[in-house]
Amino acid sequence: MKTPSERRAALIRLVESKTVTRVTPPLLLPAAPYLDLAGEEFGRGLLLTTANDGRDYCLRPDFTLPIAVSYLDEGLLDVPAAYTYLGTIFRQSENGPEEFDQAGLELLGQPDAGQALDQVLTFARWALAIYGVTAPSIRLGGVGLFEAFLAAADISPAWQARIRARFGHPEAMQRLVERLSRPPEKTGGAAPDGRETVIEIVTDAMLSSGLSLVGSREPEEIADRYLEKQTLAAERIPDRMVRLLREYLEVSDTAPRALDRIASLTASYGIDIEEPLLEVRNHAAALAALSPKAEVIFDASFSPRLDYYTGIVFEMTGEDGAILASGGEYDRLLDRLGAPQPVTASGCALWIDRLEAEAASR
Repeated sequence: MKTPSERRAALIRLVESKTVTRVTPPLLLPAAPYLDLAGEEFGRGLLLTTANDGRDYCLRPDFTLPIAVSYLDEGLLDVPAAYTYLGTIFRQSENGPEEFDQAGLELLGQPDAGQALDQVLTFARWALAIYGVTAPSIRLGGVGLFEAFLAAADISPAWQARIRARFGHPEAMQRLVERLSRPPEKTGGAAPDGRETVIEIVTDAMLSSGLSLVGSREPEEIADRYLEKQTLAAERIPDRMVRLLREYLEVSDTAPRALDRIASLTASYGIDIEEPLLEVRNHAAALAALSPKAEVIFDASFSPRLDYYTGIVFEMTGEDGAILASGGEYDRLLDRLGAPQPVTASGCALWIDRLEAEAASR
């Protein structure tokens, strides 16, 4: 068994190999990109400070975002890049401020996205092996597969967007599916016609109730939300598609069996998603070959809670269930940061403190 210092040295060799560039983003970063991309839920975990000019900054909560920003700022579009990192991140938890060691790999602008993902999976397995973790529990998810499933199903674009927004949020998704499974609600009277009419009705209602039009939700926002609900109600998802959605999200098994189940299930409804299914099959097979002692599970409902993930995602956990490594494909991140053209991206993060604890328990 290696000592902690020997494991650290081996990890440094991995992140400083000749095929990658080790980078160290600043400790203090602008907070706005994190709040814009990850929203209030992630924002609660930031350690924030405000500069004299009124702008908010945070102690580095991850490495992926600043690496992606730097890639764009340096004008590296169309240039394949491979970055590694090893350093401290800072998060706010229920117990107060905490800091953790993380290592990882980010592959940006690679010409072969599938090969890049396999490199990320290999990097994660090599890192876990340094700590003696040769048979982790591995969970795969298919963000791209789920989006292809929604696009091929008899579901309107408005409902597709709403369902996709809940992917990775099991409780919210369950509530939505249960509501869709109930008979449609009957409304008394006809809905107001036209956005301007709705805005005027909302404004009158707010004023007559003594509500201020300043410092609260604006009538336009309420009206748009109301009209969205009316549109969704008018475009109700067919009952058979609601049943299919529920059955799809319930699939969780070893990767071959789970993907076979999805193929059979969708085919029975006349839906063809063989191409994205084949992509997941290939990566699952490569991961199984890379980790012959591990059981690779495909969970159809699994997704990170960040909506910039686009393809295959994964988690590798230890004996106590703690996540040791996680990552996947996140092509939408660069687009959200303002890239003028599509940029492939995949990567993973490793929790070094948890890996050390795992090694110590063996």
